[in-house]
Amino acid sequence: MKNITEIRADFPLLARKVYDRPLVYFDNGATTQKPQCVLDAVRKVYTTYNGNVHRGVHAMSDMTSEAFENAREKVRSFINAPKHEEIIFTSGTTGSINAVAFSFGERYVGEGDEIILSTLEHHANIVPWQMMCERKGAGIKVIPVNEKGEIVFEEFLKLITPRTRIVAVSQTSNALGTILPVADIIKAAHSSGIPVLVDGAQGIQHGVVDVSAMDCDFYAFSGHKIYGPTGIGILYGKEKWLEEMPPYQGGGDMVGKVTFEKTTYNSLPFKFEAGTMNYAGAIGLARALDYVTETGREDIAEREKMLLRYATERLSAISQLKIYGTSENKISTISFLIDGIHQYDTGTILDKTGIAVRTGTHCAQPVMDRFGIAGTVRASMCFYNTIEEIDALGAGIEKVISMFS
Repeated sequence: MKNITEIRADFPLLARKVYDRPLVYFDNGATTQKPQCVLDAVRKVYTTYNGNVHRGVHAMSDMTSEAFENAREKVRSFINAPKHEEIIFTSGTTGSINAVAFSFGERYVGEGDEIILSTLEHHANIVPWQMMCERKGAGIKVIPVNEKGEIVFEEFLKLITPRTRIVAVSQTSNALGTILPVADIIKAAHSSGIPVLVDGAQGIQHGVVDVSAMDCDFYAFSGHKIYGPTGIGILYGKEKWLEEMPPYQGGGDMVGKVTFEKTTYNSLPFKFEAGTMNYAGAIGLARALDYVTETGREDIAEREKMLLRYATERLSAISQLKIYGTSENKISTISFLIDGIHQYDTGTILDKTGIAVRTGTHCAQPVMDRFGIAGTVRASMCFYNTIEEIDALGAGIEKVISMFS
C-alpha cells in the first residue's frame, strides 16, 4: 500500500482549502472523493471515443460498447459474482433497490405477505418496500436493535413466518456504522427458503465483498461511495431470480422484438437496462474498482480500523460528547452528539474551521426514533483520512463546546 502522502496526492480535491483552512473531509458516508485516474477515465470517454453503446456499427460505438461490457466484467470480478449476466447497471443503490422492490414484488408478493427489514435501514431500503406493500396489500416486519445499535438476532428469527417473501437489510448502518451479521441473516432466511437483499452502499468500500461466499440473492451498491462517479450503481442478482422477475422499465435495449400487439424482452442483463445507460459512469466505476484493488482492499480495511480506534479514543475523551452506535463490529463511522448543543450548530461551526461532517437523520429516521433523538453529527472516515485530521476534529469539537459554554 502507498504511504498516506502518496494516497492523498491521488485525490485532487483533498488539497483544497475551505474558508482559508485545509479541508478535512469526514463526509465519506455521503460520497467519497475521486482519484485522478477516475477523473481521467471519464474524461477520456467523452474526448476520445464517445458513442452510444450496443446501437451502432461505427468505430466509436464499438469502442464504447467494449469498454462498457469490460466494466461489467470488472464489477463481476470485484464482488465475485458467478456470471456477468447477473450484473445490472443502475443509477445507484436507490435505483437498484427500487428495481427489486418493484419487479420482485410484482412476481412473488401478494396480499397478506410479509417483508422483513431492520430498524437500521436507510430510507432507500424502507420506502420502496412500503410502496410495494401498498400496491400488493403486503406488510412489513422490523428487526429491533439494542442500545449498542446492533440488531437483536433472536428477535429476527421470531419474525420469519410462512408468509415472509424477502428479507432486505443493510450490510452496514449508514447512521451508526454498525456492521450487520448478514451471513447469519442469509443462512437463517435461506433455511426457510426466503431470499435476501443486501444494501451494500456503506459496505462495498470498507472491505472485501464476495457475493458468492455471502450467498445473498441481491446486492446493491453505488459507484460514488467507492471513489467512482455519481449516477452509476450496481444490482447483483442471482440468475434464477432475474430470469423470473419482470422488467421494471421499458424502452430501448431491453427488448427482443416490438410490435403493437406484443413485445418480447431481451436476455440478461439487458432486460433490466432500459434506455441509454450511464456508460461513462460505468467505465469510471470500473477504473475506481481497479484503483481500490491496486491499493489493496485488505490494507484499506486495516487502515480504516486503525482510524476508527484512534477517533473513538479521541472523541470518547470529551466528557460532553456521546457516541451513538457502540458495536465492536463497525465501519469507520462515528455518530455523536454534544450535550446541550444542536447537531446543526456543531456541524456549522466545524465547517467554518474547514471540517466537513454530516448532520441530521442521515436518511435513517427510524434509527433516530429508536434512540429518542432528532439527529446526530456523523464523521465518516476512509483510508485517505489521517490521524492529524482526527485531532483537528477533536479540537474543533472542543472549540464548539467552549463557544457554547
